[in-house]
Amino acid sequence: MSTPLRWGILGTSFISGVMADAIAAEGQTRIQAVAGRHPERLAQFADQYGIEQRYQDFDALIADPEVDIVYIALPNHLHHDYVVKAAEAGKAILCEKSLSVDMAGTEAALGAVADAGVFFAEGLMYLNHPVIARAVELVREGGLGDLRAIHASYSAAISQFVNPGSKGTLYNLGCYPASLAHLMLQQVGLTNPFDGAQIQALGRRGEDGNICESAASLRLRNGVAMQLHSAEDYGLDWQFTLVGSDASLKMVTNPWLPGANNTLQLTPHEQPAQTIEVAAEGDAFLYQVRAVRQALEAGQRQLSRPAAMVQDSREIMALLTRWEAATATVQ
Repeated sequence: MSTPLRWGILGTSFISGVMADAIAAEGQTRIQAVAGRHPERLAQFADQYGIEQRYQDFDALIADPEVDIVYIALPNHLHHDYVVKAAEAGKAILCEKSLSVDMAGTEAALGAVADAGVFFAEGLMYLNHPVIARAVELVREGGLGDLRAIHASYSAAISQFVNPGSKGTLYNLGCYPASLAHLMLQQVGLTNPFDGAQIQALGRRGEDGNICESAASLRLRNGVAMQLHSAEDYGLDWQFTLVGSDASLKMVTNPWLPGANNTLQLTPHEQPAQTIEVAAEGDAFLYQVRAVRQALEAGQRQLSRPAAMVQDSREIMALLTRWEAATATVQ
């Protein structure tokens, strides 16, 4: 690209600020415009990040010819509509997770991306971080033996902040353990890992009527047993462990909010644990901005693994919607 990549940010939420900080820290791109529906919040956000072009109309930002890439930081249930609009306008797209809250929206969004031939990435930012690349290396080296089980959980007290339309913890937080399990299963040769999986789940609903906690048990078609758990009204707590026939691999530090210092633990069965430290330049948002920039400079239409590719986003959404449908809830 002959000029620096110019971002347009839809929304002025907390996550928009985190991305704006990452764009500034990465230093090779700039924010051209921001759109928000609350005038005071919009002005405060734009002033904080030195953004001159401000819109109260999301469609107007998408139509701005000075915007190269649209970052969609709106509630989950709005994501797919704005992916479609941005794709039809010929913009590159980074859409916050989860891509949608159902498969109809997912297919509409990805269909529009394919028809327009534009760049698309889902904002599973942690997948761009070096700690995930190192975990992938360890799995591919074969030290775990045959993968037998996955234990994955993420909970955080965010229910008071989320939009009811986001449909609860599975799409707000469950997407993290689901997407990391998806990546690791690909490393042991399982294509479309969740296709044909048996799933049972129990959970409960919060005050907004959405699933605020759910625990699922899955048996995958290659025999791997997988436990998934997510809750959005208490925490912070995480777990991600791969159990193989020869050893286990545990993410000690939070794999979904990695930073400068990160720890993995490889434990051969009945042997002392090996601690593996992974240093990094910063957080996952910094690496996500860099990955998107580099992909666009190279003329690519998606990121590459271990980041989420377009088909990966589709497969992860398919699991999340199945998890939701399988969850029998009690109050």
